[in-house]
Amino acid sequence: MANANARLPATDKRHDRASGARKRQSGLGIAAGRAYCSDMLPKVSRTFALCIRLLPADLEHPVLLAYLLCRIADTIEDAADLSGLDKDALLNHLRACLDEEGPDAGPIAAHFEEPRTDEEELANQADVVLREFRRLPSFERSAIRPWVQEMCSGMAGYASQYREGSADEPRTLDTIDDLERYCYVVAGTVGHLLTDLFGTVRLAVTPRHYAKLKPLATSFGLGLQLTNIIKDVADDKRRGWSFVPQELFDQVGLQPGQLHDPERGSEARAAIRVLIRKASDHLQDALEYCTRLPRSEYRVRLFCLTSLYFAVRTLRLAARDARLLDPTHKVKITRSDVYRTVAATAVVAPSNTLVKGYFKLLADT
Repeated sequence: MANANARLPATDKRHDRASGARKRQSGLGIAAGRAYCSDMLPKVSRTFALCIRLLPADLEHPVLLAYLLCRIADTIEDAADLSGLDKDALLNHLRACLDEEGPDAGPIAAHFEEPRTDEEELANQADVVLREFRRLPSFERSAIRPWVQEMCSGMAGYASQYREGSADEPRTLDTIDDLERYCYVVAGTVGHLLTDLFGTVRLAVTPRHYAKLKPLATSFGLGLQLTNIIKDVADDKRRGWSFVPQELFDQVGLQPGQLHDPERGSEARAAIRVLIRKASDHLQDALEYCTRLPRSEYRVRLFCLTSLYFAVRTLRLAARDARLLDPTHKVKITRSDVYRTVAATAVVAPSNTLVKGYFKLLADT
């Protein structure tokens, strides 16, 4: 459970110095606020910026804002210069900001007053995103709010258990179930958020469709998140993290710090293969999710399928990449594969038979 009484970081002076920048932003009108959020999206995720343009116009802006709010939470969670308790406090503050008549994001902006990355710039200007969120119709806010708040609370719970890690002795989760719970917090919630927006905004997504989509919403998020964890396994080492749970290390006879040891490569790959199978199972559920979207919702299907197919390509590449565990190597599909996937998805999206066939082609090739 998150620590509801955790103190906010001692940033009063930083808060004062940051207030001038926030006041300058506070004068942004609707057009300028929307433009700022649109401009920030490709800076914090080029892939999502590509996918979001595929959505119908009435979904694009609320999904963009929901993504940016999740990204702010993720930036707080990843901040290396924050203690676990301070992360807990700022995440819970962001949660409160999403309430009707909630506070401004002053403490968050204060911590990131000298941003070093685009993500930290976004966190510094969290109030701009929050003002745009509050301009959404109430039914759209109600579809977004509980899931971003659940994400914040869940991240705060993990942050409060924070302990320092290193490349030699990374932090780990204990069990596979712990890993899936973590993935639910950071990505399963997003699957439910999108499903609620689809069911709320798009009339063609009827209550009957919604009832079929909802049981698969968690798996959609988990499949994408586990794929990211697998492809980023070397990056996590540099951050002192291992998302390969201790349960798997015990099964193959490794210590977390040995995951990238070339002399223990066969044991390490055995542990990773378990995660690849898990991710593959969730992506199969994500495929079922996409085929349950009404075929008349071509652009919604396009948005979901493009993300799914990117993940399938990435997972297949990771599974076959001999350098997956090399800390100097980055697993990444090529730009030509990205464009090829987008073009193919535009063709197959209206047909469930073609959707499943292309999925099989990508998974098996």
